Amino acid sequence: MNKNRLEAFSDGVIAIIITIMVLNLQAPQGPGIADLVPLLPRLAGYVLSFVFMGIYWANHHHLLQAAQKVNGAILWANLHLLFWLSLTPLVTAWMSQSGFTSLPTACYGVVLLLSAAAYYILVRTLIAHHGQKSTLAQAIGWDFKGKISVVFYALAIPLAFYWPGAALGIYVLVAIMWLVPDRRIERKFSA
Repeated sequence: MNKNRLEAFSDGVIAIIITIMVLNLQAPQGPGIADLVPLLPRLAGYVLSFVFMGIYWANHHHLLQAAQKVNGAILWANLHLLFWLSLTPLVTAWMSQSGFTSLPTACYGVVLLLSAAAYYILVRTLIAHHGQKSTLAQAIGWDFKGKISVVFYALAIPLAFYWPGAALGIYVLVAIMWLVPDRRIERKFSA
């Protein structure tokens, strides 16, 4: 199957997710700079989630550029990823509106963890379809950042119940780690 519809659909869903997140932000109640202060937690949650959506969008784009074709299993693996990503606006709003309290911060981590797991499943499904000797498989390699991200999320979730700020710090650390673009696929295809 051609991969173009999968790419276009995924781009659209991620764009809608970002739109929903920004619509959850509300304008300040007054004209002064002090009126922005109550909005800072929501803005911080939005920024963090926007960065995660951008990371997923960029890496998904690279991943599908490396793919030659798709099949039904890949379509379902991609939908699985989009499902978990689509929960991001809900947990972002809950976490930021609660002031980053324990349960919402842990639930945010669960969505991050399950999104990362779904991305891993998508990668493995694509590699299974293209073969272990494919350029895609060689470009992905051992995937250290992907695996360590899952470990960090798994550590942060229970930590959120004792120290939500530390869990949030781990989420930020993972985002920073991924802000450095993952160029494995670009390097493999430019070689």
